[in-house]
Amino acid sequence: MAWNPATGELGGAAVGADAVVNLAGASIAEGRWSAARKAELRSSRIDSTRALVAALAKMNARPRVLVSASAAGFYGNRGDELLTEESQPGNDFLSSLAREWEAEALKAEAIGIRTVLARFGIILARDGGALPRMATPFRFFAGGKIGSGLQWMSWISLGDVVAILKLAIEKNEVRGPINVISHQPVQNGEFTKTLATVLHRPALFPAPAFALRLALGEMADALLLSSQRVLPTKLEKLGYQFLHPDLHSALTAILST
Repeated sequence: MAWNPATGELGGAAVGADAVVNLAGASIAEGRWSAARKAELRSSRIDSTRALVAALAKMNARPRVLVSASAAGFYGNRGDELLTEESQPGNDFLSSLAREWEAEALKAEAIGIRTVLARFGIILARDGGALPRMATPFRFFAGGKIGSGLQWMSWISLGDVVAILKLAIEKNEVRGPINVISHQPVQNGEFTKTLATVLHRPALFPAPAFALRLALGEMADALLLSSQRVLPTKLEKLGYQFLHPDLHSALTAILST
């Protein structure tokens, strides 16, 4: 049963639910970031989450837990700094977006719903998301590092994402922000080399930063050149065992299916 994020009408979608997982949000990589596009990105996350929590507050029997999406973009561009759930947010557009998004979700705590903020890294999946786009130039023997290749990429396989969301729902001690990210972030140069190896292609053609900025504007710095070396500290304390602990095994499993 569907719900209307614009009005908060649940339409029976959450009746009797023990848990609600909120993954709503327009793709940050679809289209250049004009003022109108930024407004859509904000509304699809912040306004929809506000409407959802307001609708949950009206329910007589409320869910036990709300797991709401956020992103590693919360931390901003931080170079080589090691980032945990305790780290401060950045100061760019994506950081601001994530902070406000999380603030709306956390309002569910005031109505007695345990709230988990899933700060997703780059989710690697065969269909959809970033990986097919990253793999395309390599398939045509035109792939390479992005910019300097020194920026850190915090990634996670889709299989691990599903398992971690299940863990967040089931374990009552999990609340607040949790980095849904592999414990082995890699620099872009290493990521592209590994991707090339798995695809049996060379990594000879770097994408210069100036060309990316010319083509994509602000998006280039935020999505491709930004560096976030994020660690899954809470997951490690929970003893979570990653299905795909290293990038090579993750890409091999994903791209061979």
